[in-house]
Amino acid sequence: MEAGEAASEVLLQLPWLPMNISGCQLLTKSWFGETTYHLLLTDTHCVWEERAGSLDIQKRAQELNRRLRAPVEAFFTHLCQVARPCLSGSDSQSDGGAQISLIRQDDGNLRVKLKSELAGLPFYWEFHCSLSPVTVACAQLVRPLLAMNHLLQRQVMDLEDLLVRKDAEIQDYKENGASLSRERLQTSVFEEQTFRNDFMAKTLPLLSSDQQLVLNFHADLQNLYAAVVQHSNSRRRKRKLSEEERPAAEDADVSPQAVAEGVTTTETGEDKQQRQSPQADAEESKMADRTPTKQVPLLPSDPAERASSKPKKKKVGLFR
Repeated sequence: MEAGEAASEVLLQLPWLPMNISGCQLLTKSWFGETTYHLLLTDTHCVWEERAGSLDIQKRAQELNRRLRAPVEAFFTHLCQVARPCLSGSDSQSDGGAQISLIRQDDGNLRVKLKSELAGLPFYWEFHCSLSPVTVACAQLVRPLLAMNHLLQRQVMDLEDLLVRKDAEIQDYKENGASLSRERLQTSVFEEQTFRNDFMAKTLPLLSSDQQLVLNFHADLQNLYAAVVQHSNSRRRKRKLSEEERPAAEDADVSPQAVAEGVTTTETGEDKQQRQSPQADAEESKMADRTPTKQVPLLPSDPAERASSKPKKKKVGLFR
């Protein structure tokens, strides 16, 4: 599980790359480890993925290549060298004649087939991509794109503000007698709402008519995506560290206080007991004074009886 989470974190930092397979325009992400890989594909309608480990790769390779008896380590390097260029938008016929094709299945899953040569023999491979969970789509695509949209919006606002200040500067030059030496450099005053309306009128028809423009994740957007993801990951790690350190700090603050409260409580109980002990002694002495006065026996009239009524002293020692 930890290895899978680490692979997902590495894959998250990689940008989406445009790719065309069998006439289908896609965005793809791929990460290859020593004997494992993680692949993501999307056409903006669905997101597909596949994670495969060493055992799965070994089993599938033997099913697709009956004569293959080599371990995973022997052919996985070749698979990486062939698959990476194809999954990064390079020409599908390059890299030793590797061919890639896409098949959509009835259940909604995808199969990406790859054919190449290994040691002079045909080598076949298939990526079995199933629909990914919503959490994966949100983490790998939705949240980064929303953050990118926010940054680009801030950039547009800053540029609009800069244009307004530039117009004010040019107007100040004109009022002080400056003039353009070339008329072709003259521009009209920037009006924000007019510019936005004109921009939307020109660009919206292009988006609706050409799906390829929607999936054109060019280099600038790839760099922006990587920067956004790296920043969000660093913030998440800092927040996680602060949450882990917070309980330790709270324990360090509470323990001395708890000890102090415990000592105070003990001392208070002892003081209370000491304060109550004189009162208890006084009450006991009063009770002792009252008891003899109430229970005084009558002395017998006969001297013999008086002598016999005296208590005998107990003998102390081994004999009684």
